[in-house]
Amino acid sequence: MFAEERKREILRLLVIQKKVKTLELSQLFNVSEPTVRRDINEMEEQGLLVRTHGGAIALESSEMEPSFVDKLDRYNQEKHEIGRLAAGLIKDHDTVILDSGTTTVAIAQNIKAKHVTVITNSLDVATALEDNLEIELILTGGQMRWNTRAMVGAIAEKALGAFRVNLAFVGTNAFNEKGYTTPNLIEAQTKKKMIEIADRAFIVADSSKYGKTQLCLISELEGVSGIISDNHLPAAFIAYCEQKEIDVIVKVGEAFDRNRNT
Repeated sequence: MFAEERKREILRLLVIQKKVKTLELSQLFNVSEPTVRRDINEMEEQGLLVRTHGGAIALESSEMEPSFVDKLDRYNQEKHEIGRLAAGLIKDHDTVILDSGTTTVAIAQNIKAKHVTVITNSLDVATALEDNLEIELILTGGQMRWNTRAMVGAIAEKALGAFRVNLAFVGTNAFNEKGYTTPNLIEAQTKKKMIEIADRAFIVADSSKYGKTQLCLISELEGVSGIISDNHLPAAFIAYCEQKEIDVIVKVGEAFDRNRNT
């Protein structure tokens, strides 16, 4: 079993058991305890678990995943602004990935560019675009997660692998200096694929998600071109992103600000 396979299994066990022991994992995987400890150390560095003496425990914040419906009435003004700022990056004839989520629906509602191709794993994004005759729409298909209303899994990833796009806008449940995370491993893998096929990928998330961590890593902080959020992100985090050459795009007055040119 390869290291990444062991890590996925450790995450799966943490979802079920909330804690794991190094000795038991070494017996399960038929590897040495130092090998398991190395896996656990690397996963802690990625913000995926909490290392303990003799094993690891699940992150407390990963236990609850808000549904699409739960998120509809949260931070509506911020999501509208994020949607407007993100849509402003889309130019005529661009090819664009829109991830599933309430924030990406706001992007879809604000697209003004013409002759744009949008690829999405979201029925809600598709519905938001149904009257926009300037959009060529492609749905990925895949396993439907009704909680988040996202089509994910092997079918979605295979469909995404057939494309290369100018822009990807990807949602996240939590982000901090270590990266972007979400509670579900399958959904995280689909989001990773979206980032992989884009010339430029942006995380779109309101500032309430900053400083938190969920179970499954989507990408390390430097794995995307930038973050589009509201103007309540801590100044220290924005400065940290600037050092890492990651764009942070937020509303400033009636315009928007970028840490550097995109």
